Amino acid sequence: MPSTHDVLPDDLPVPVDDGAADHLRGMHLPDVALTATDGRTISLARLTGRTVAYAYPRTGEPGQPGLTPDWDAIPGARGCTPQACDFRDHHADLTARGVAQVFGLSTQTSAYQRAAAERLRLPFPLLADPHRAFAMAARLPVFEAGGQVLLRRLTLVIDDGVVSQLFYPVFPPDRSARQVLDWLAGAGA
Repeated sequence: MPSTHDVLPDDLPVPVDDGAADHLRGMHLPDVALTATDGRTISLARLTGRTVAYAYPRTGEPGQPGLTPDWDAIPGARGCTPQACDFRDHHADLTARGVAQVFGLSTQTSAYQRAAAERLRLPFPLLADPHRAFAMAARLPVFEAGGQVLLRRLTLVIDDGVVSQLFYPVFPPDRSARQVLDWLAGAGA
């Protein structure tokens, strides 16, 4: 039986494009070291080839309530686990389309992310930005909930450190990887 974090409610509010990520298109990403759940230190700016990095607010904890009682009412907040699972389920399709590496990115700690990556059986690492060094340097869109500053959901296609495609806002989150695959099958391949 799936947990409440695995299934999206039918009545989630749809996030709107507020323009907060427009500056990312064509940006050479800042050279900021991030800790990956596989123990490496990764700078998205230094990677060669095509990378897909999706930013998300936070994965839920099984058996625990959302960060705030109104979590599901915050546009774009709910859906981190389904988004990660979509990238997991379509990871082979992405690599077959020329994606060299896939990463998830949040402000959660690497220790928490390791537990989530293991629990969800992710074939790719998650990147931790708990002090928001990368988020601030790249001016990623954020929101506040439960006294925490969290990343807004977006997906970047990065070619040799430069953002070649941006998906923002991402909705529904459980189709995020398929959105990238659709783009790769069209103009992005």
